[in-house]
Amino acid sequence: MGSGVERLDAHRWAVGAAVGMKAALLVALVVALTVPLEHLESRVMAVRLPLFTLVAAAVPLVWRRRRFSPYPAAADTLLVAPFLVDTVANIAGFYDSFGFTDDVVHALSGMLVVLAFHAWRFRQFSDRGGSRWDSWLLGTGVGALAIVCWEVLEWAAVEAGFDFGVPLTYGDTVGDLATSTAGGMLGSWLGVRFLGAGHPRA
Repeated sequence: MGSGVERLDAHRWAVGAAVGMKAALLVALVVALTVPLEHLESRVMAVRLPLFTLVAAAVPLVWRRRRFSPYPAAADTLLVAPFLVDTVANIAGFYDSFGFTDDVVHALSGMLVVLAFHAWRFRQFSDRGGSRWDSWLLGTGVGALAIVCWEVLEWAAVEAGFDFGVPLTYGDTVGDLATSTAGGMLGSWLGVRFLGAGHPRA
């Protein structure tokens, strides 16, 4: 019967969901880059465009090298989702209107990225030992590494002269690391519990 994520990927709407998520991200990016919204001027959407595009292409590009069936639509959808959430939040002005938006988006993004990791992992690897605890720790570690890399990229962009419109203070950075890691911890538990259900490594 396969793992939980294999059953998700086998649904007839799975690929459509992945394509729809990418289409929604593309539309959101076009709006962010072309519609004259004052609150977006400092959000360097032009810098985010190539990064978000690369993320949207990541799963299809990697899958082309190892073509297994069905297509890993769950991993693809989950990986793109946090970037769509961030773009929509920027367009809607939530970052400027609600002080807690950054924390919510970071926690949600951490959860979704780790879920995407587990969705890919449980499609790719057979049983090589390890427990659910090991799987949870692995996912949590991947999530923590992802947010560290994101914060380094943010810092590098600021050092290069790009203005994000928000103070990238020590407190802000630590808060982002904490909320994203907490989201990743939850995402790892959900991934092992549901996406890995029925998988020998879960």
